[in-house]
Amino acid sequence: GILVDLYVPRKCAATNRLITSKDHASVQISVVDVDADGRALSTSTTFALSGAVRAMGESDDSLNRLATKAGLLRNVWSYQK
Repeated sequence: GILVDLYVPRKCAATNRLITSKDHASVQISVVDVDADGRALSTSTTFALSGAVRAMGESDDSLNRLATKAGLLRNVWSYQK
């Protein structure tokens, strides 16, 4: 037969760290593409955020940064020192 992994770990899109199986605070958010009429298409963009990012309160800023980088948002996120 074919060897199949039971668990495939995900990576946090904001920190690029592995999301372990014990991280119950992690989320995976899918943003669906829409057409000109506002109807959902079959394609989507998925972002996984770890529980550590959410606990620090950085998930909203990280999601804005990732969505801007993916071309889903404009003029929302800007780097500030």
